[in-house]
Amino acid sequence: MARVPDPIAMESGGDGVVNDGLDDYRAKRDFAATPEPAPARRRAPAGRRFVVQEHSATRLHWDLRLEHEGALASWALPRFVPGESGDNRIAVRTEDHPLEYLEFRGEIPKGSYGAGTMTIYDSGTYELLKWEPRKVEVELHGERLSGRWALFATGDEGSDEWMIHRMGAPLDPDAEPMPQVIAPMLATPGKLPAGEGWAFEVKWDGVRAICRSEPGRLTLWARSGTEVTARYPELAALNRALGAHAAVLDGEIVVLDERGRPSFQALQPRIHLEDGKRVARMAKDTPATYVIFDLLWLDGHSVVDQPYVRRRELLAELGLTGTAWRTAETFPAGIAPERMLAAVRELELEGIVAKRLDGVYAPGRRSHDWVKVRDRRTADLVIGGWLPGKGGRAGRIGALLVGEPGEGGALRYVGRVGSGLTESQIADLGTRLSGLVREDSPFAAGPAPPGDARWVEPRLLAQVGFTERSRQGILRHPVWLGLRDDVGAPLVLEDERSVRGRREATAIVGQRELRVTNLDKVLFPATGTTKRELIEYYAAIAPVLVPHLRGRPLTLKRYPDGVDGEAFYEKRAPSHRPDWVSTAEVTGKDG
Repeated sequence: MARVPDPIAMESGGDGVVNDGLDDYRAKRDFAATPEPAPARRRAPAGRRFVVQEHSATRLHWDLRLEHEGALASWALPRFVPGESGDNRIAVRTEDHPLEYLEFRGEIPKGSYGAGTMTIYDSGTYELLKWEPRKVEVELHGERLSGRWALFATGDEGSDEWMIHRMGAPLDPDAEPMPQVIAPMLATPGKLPAGEGWAFEVKWDGVRAICRSEPGRLTLWARSGTEVTARYPELAALNRALGAHAAVLDGEIVVLDERGRPSFQALQPRIHLEDGKRVARMAKDTPATYVIFDLLWLDGHSVVDQPYVRRRELLAELGLTGTAWRTAETFPAGIAPERMLAAVRELELEGIVAKRLDGVYAPGRRSHDWVKVRDRRTADLVIGGWLPGKGGRAGRIGALLVGEPGEGGALRYVGRVGSGLTESQIADLGTRLSGLVREDSPFAAGPAPPGDARWVEPRLLAQVGFTERSRQGILRHPVWLGLRDDVGAPLVLEDERSVRGRREATAIVGQRELRVTNLDKVLFPATGTTKRELIEYYAAIAPVLVPHLRGRPLTLKRYPDGVDGEAFYEKRAPSHRPDWVSTAEVTGKDG
């Protein structure tokens, strides 16, 4: 049977041999050193095949190659193939490759052009819709990729600057937009649960972090809603390990000591570090590890409503084990929890987290489906003052006075901590606290703190270890573990008093303070919820709420007399707003 001629066949020489146009490809490669195929001189084929190769080179990218005129027209895609219509992504036009490259996979040796690992992501055939010098439209028929894509030049004539976008329906019609960040689920303190419906994990002593990764881009978010990607550059390669997957992961960033145990003190300097050179140096000297224990979103679909056991199965399938990350081990209920707790105690780890096998992930909530059992007790406490040192610490900080918000938000004194402070930490704390000096004590509840203390505004949060508490709530054998800014500071209501029969106070969160009035006013008559309780609620959900509000215009619907009273909209920032509130001009329909 006669072969149907290729409508776009290449010109051939007088001997019927194709002029393949692969001189650039040959010039960039030493075929004695690389396993890449050398082009064969062949007659013009009639097929329309394609391949998408995942190329783990200096930077992970994907190579789209289309059979055309006896060679493979090629584009490098730094952020993979777009799946949504209208999603334009960079496509760098590279030299044509030989047809033998359709099946190439292997290791291109170091020192060679394109050194790295080449694997095949997908292959198949395609229909040609348009082929012009500056625009190509195709419909791919692969095992994983199907549908129409357009490639178009954006640079000057002869430039390698192109873009690729999806045409028509999305690759996955049921795909959901990838969330910017998901607030982490929190565990409830308690005793080890009994029964078969639980799994157990080690409780890691580090910084909780949500990882958002899509091809070519990875970000890390602390519990406070702060992006911390730049502080942990060694974790960037996790993006390469995830390849073409788009995922949101939950885990803990730790620094491991020589015995493989997490050391919060070793991690603590990394929490606050912003200087790029120092970050790079510390990433080399005290590298961090991201311990991944949950999967929240994968390839267009949220999995938070899936049971824990299914989320762990999907996480295991990703095979995330590398130099700076690992998937946390999970232990079934068949292993006696007491044995595991004894092992944790022997290794001097923080404790255990028990997770219900059928439990779903509750973003931003503290759930009884996760129960944390600490062997070594720790607490995040507010610094409210310090005591002058003696002997070798004369003239400097000897001990810090710490507290926690008590009933009504008042700061309750729980003790002093000096053990564990290093010389560099004392110097750093002295600098930080020097700008927070105040005349009176911020502690309004609990036992009386020492009278010879130096008082400071309650802005800094510290992690403190201890053995137990006294009946009055005072810490016994406290040990300094480090400052934290990965967790939002708790709400403290200070200077509370009655003014004309109405309760007023100063609300302090981190570095901000604001006078609040009418704290006892009932805003929700059906439940008796007061303004004080509403303020405390907003402070509690801030790690979830603030990331969603960031960068958006804010309109308030205000109920001065409670939800059953008259309401009005407030769209403009009032003139009496605090000086730390930033504003922007937004043009509405009415101008």
